[in-house]
Amino acid sequence: MPTVDDILKHIGEFNFFQKQTFLLLCLISVTFTPIYVGIVFLGFTPDHRCRSPGVAELSRRCGWSLAEELNYTVPGPGPEGQCLRYAVDWNQSALGCLDPLAVLAANGSPLPLGPCDQGWVYDTPGSSIVTEFNLVCANSWMLDLFQSVVNVGFFIGSLSIGYIADRFGRKPCLLITILINASSGVLMAIAPNYTSMLIFRLIQGLVSKAGWLIGYILITEFVGLNYRRTVAIFYQVAFTVGLLVLAGVAYALPHWRWLQFTVTLPNFCFLLYYWCVPESPRWLISQNKNAKAMKIIKHIAKKNGKPLSGSLQSLRPDEEAGEKLNPSFLDLVRTPQIRKHTLILMYNWFTSSVLYQGLIMHMGLAGSNIYLDFFYSALVEFPAAFIIILTIDRIGRRYPWATSNMVAGAACLASAFIPEDLYWLRVTAACLGRMGITVAYEMVCLVNAELYPTFIRNLGVLVCSSMCDIGGILTPFLVYRLTDIWHELPLVVFAMVGLIAGGLVLLLPETKGKTLPETIEEVENMQRSGKSRDKMSYIEVKKLDTPLN
Repeated sequence: MPTVDDILKHIGEFNFFQKQTFLLLCLISVTFTPIYVGIVFLGFTPDHRCRSPGVAELSRRCGWSLAEELNYTVPGPGPEGQCLRYAVDWNQSALGCLDPLAVLAANGSPLPLGPCDQGWVYDTPGSSIVTEFNLVCANSWMLDLFQSVVNVGFFIGSLSIGYIADRFGRKPCLLITILINASSGVLMAIAPNYTSMLIFRLIQGLVSKAGWLIGYILITEFVGLNYRRTVAIFYQVAFTVGLLVLAGVAYALPHWRWLQFTVTLPNFCFLLYYWCVPESPRWLISQNKNAKAMKIIKHIAKKNGKPLSGSLQSLRPDEEAGEKLNPSFLDLVRTPQIRKHTLILMYNWFTSSVLYQGLIMHMGLAGSNIYLDFFYSALVEFPAAFIIILTIDRIGRRYPWATSNMVAGAACLASAFIPEDLYWLRVTAACLGRMGITVAYEMVCLVNAELYPTFIRNLGVLVCSSMCDIGGILTPFLVYRLTDIWHELPLVVFAMVGLIAGGLVLLLPETKGKTLPETIEEVENMQRSGKSRDKMSYIEVKKLDTPLN
């Protein structure tokens, strides 16, 4: 029986149909960026100080400069000046324009301080959710919650929608996630209060990452073996392009509601994919829907202008597909090799997320222009893609992946002990670490899909990648809490996590030059190619497995 890869060799592995579908699905990757990292602009916290109407009125009457007004409002610069003010009565008639604080403190006792109960003044021409809902000082945790809730949505959505996509198909699941994502994004832009905005943010998290990963799965299943890794890499490069676009759009629209509305609207256009993007023929074959799969294969052949010979039109359901159509979470841990793959991949997703986000948080950006800082930091990610392209076919997946994790870990460890006065060396090490973990992040996305059979491929990718959402939730605590103990302690933790991840990768099989596995047997035999084994059925594979406790 010919496989989909066999057929694609005759009708085109990456011809007109695949190129068109690839470009369409890459747009989903671009528009996922504002949801994943849009907090940088949506939740931007500008310099701020307590509002004091009494001081403002006296300043207007006396002609004070901004510095003088600020000096009479707050006790000093820094957190104290942002969250406390002089709790005095500024309406006293005895107050004059010359050093009113001296009059208020005539008895020599220090002036009392109080909270900013009359709001804040923000030094920014635009707006963010911080400035609109006053998410500063005692309410600063609400900004953390705003970012955490989308990661919670990513986690729940990955588990639930991953199952749905493998059970009911990639295409319907993709369209549903697009519709819900677009609708909740618009509702968030017009949300009247913080609570409703938080709810719509959660809904976006539930569907957006799952939709991004379904697009990733679709494009890797449409192309042939020789182009699979290239489209997978450039699908992630499209996310980096989204970073650059987001910086420009945010600069043009400094008000968060207009920004949110603008970056959400393109998602409605993706509903047109109902007519442009077909269902995955690999998934249809795994569900014994060979007639529908052949119809789509003929459509691909027609689009590519290639003839489809009669010998390639007689697909038969394979043995496993007839016995196992419905994916299950237990399938990810039922057999020895798949169980090992699942555990190692979950740890590497977690590591990639923690190091990727943690290095950005810890290193910070030297400049004061948030738009340029964001733009420049995004540029660092492009060389990572070219490193993968240059090495992945010459060396393979496993060694570059393991090396990138180890380089990231070693760079973190070096950064922790480089003296402060060698600033250029610290920045170089930090950039090297960012480069290494970006390569690792893209590699785990690529290899994850290659280590599972078709009927649980989408579920496997989404479940394993859900660990990066756990990492996203924990990273702020790892960075800020450990920094209170020792400023460089997070880097030491990152180093250990990255080095362990690199060692675990070496336990995975090499997938270079191998077709996507269609059955559990093929996955189980990935590291047994040197052994003589008779072909096993799914029932026989289960018999080899040790009972789950």
